[in-house]
Amino acid sequence: MSKQPTSALASPRFCNMGTFMRMEKVKSAEGLDFVIAGAPFDTASSFRSGSRFGPNAIRNISVMMKPNNVLQQVNIMEELKGGDIGDFNIVPGYIHPTYKFIEEGVSEIVEKGAIPIVLGGDHSITLAELRAVAKKHGPVALVHFDSHSDLCDEVFGEKYNHGTPFRRALEEGLIDPAHSIQIGMRGSLYDPNEHKIAADLGMLLVPGHRVHEMGLPAIIKMIKERVGDKPCFLTFDIDFVDPAYAPGTGTPEVGGFTSYETLTILRNLTELNYVGFDIVEVLPAYDSGEITAYLAANIVFEYLSILAVKKRNF
Repeated sequence: MSKQPTSALASPRFCNMGTFMRMEKVKSAEGLDFVIAGAPFDTASSFRSGSRFGPNAIRNISVMMKPNNVLQQVNIMEELKGGDIGDFNIVPGYIHPTYKFIEEGVSEIVEKGAIPIVLGGDHSITLAELRAVAKKHGPVALVHFDSHSDLCDEVFGEKYNHGTPFRRALEEGLIDPAHSIQIGMRGSLYDPNEHKIAADLGMLLVPGHRVHEMGLPAIIKMIKERVGDKPCFLTFDIDFVDPAYAPGTGTPEVGGFTSYETLTILRNLTELNYVGFDIVEVLPAYDSGEITAYLAANIVFEYLSILAVKKRNF
């Protein structure tokens, strides 16, 4: 009997449509250093929806990427073993079943000793990833690049939303606030004291204007000192970048960072003890010339380069 294609009644049509950088499609994390996975869920978005198509957009444009990082002097696929496992089988419209699938998928990766690299999706997905990572490593240091703190207690009266994941993660003991840092927050607010919530919860929040005033070397130094050698999860919301460079996102904020500044910061964080990474909120319908998706692909590439440098120097 011939094998039939996957039914859209069991798996959304926008899942499992390609691989990052045309890497090998893998079925397991066994023996690998990293695994790329998609989490195409956007039902928790508060304004524009459509980031469910983010993983596919990032993978599509990632064919432009080559394996050698000239600045880091490393070939990622010579140093690392890894591949793309496809998308977690999320449930559109239902956040808790989706969390279950993401947590199970990330748990399978980390239990086999690989580092998960997840393509979102909206920022609500990170809570499920942190649940999986913390099961193995305990509370992790969070390095959070974003224009929003995502520390709201409720949005629209709901506890689970892309504006609440880190409040829930703190409540669940998944994050070590004393070693965590949030970078780049900016824009108008309903509550003028919103950025102070981070300090009340034990986090360090560095707003966008302060990062511009400090300069890149200073913020890089601050991140390293804050995190130390603590197991670290890096979460990157593409709206950290100014919409002039990354227009394809759901809740853009002006006054952000250039693509060059963004890559410069990441390239200088090789010393951190990474246990997980994600990039979220890429929304292709509002992208222009795929520049947002391409930047996201480059951010993933820079992160893979960090892992390659660390393995080479180990």
